[in-house]
Amino acid sequence: MTKPQPTAVILGANAERNRFYNKSVRAHLKAGYTVYPVHPREKEVEGLPVFPNLDAVPRPIDRVSLYIPPAAGLQLVDPLARTEAREVWLNPGTESPELIRALQDRHINVIVGCSIVDLGFSPSQFPG
Repeated sequence: MTKPQPTAVILGANAERNRFYNKSVRAHLKAGYTVYPVHPREKEVEGLPVFPNLDAVPRPIDRVSLYIPPAAGLQLVDPLARTEAREVWLNPGTESPELIRALQDRHINVIVGCSIVDLGFSPSQFPG
């Protein structure tokens, strides 16, 4: 039996190819993930349909990678918990002690670091 393709939500993704949230979409695709970009105003990123919010994303979700400010992340703790994702990545600039604590209080597996690097890539491999 073949293993299902892992899934990744890129929260804050948009079409600006020189930005890390777009590079993350491309890195996760290259690493073999099914990618679900989430942004309230975007319609398409790298040829993928964009979901308006976390609740609209198909399940199951293996990974959520945040590219939003910590204050915005704090507003999404409940929707993040509802995803039941195996891991939530707080990329550089998205983390705060309050957000980490709030996610951990909801028993969410929080990882602080660059999800692109975790995939074995450098963001520089995905030029704008």
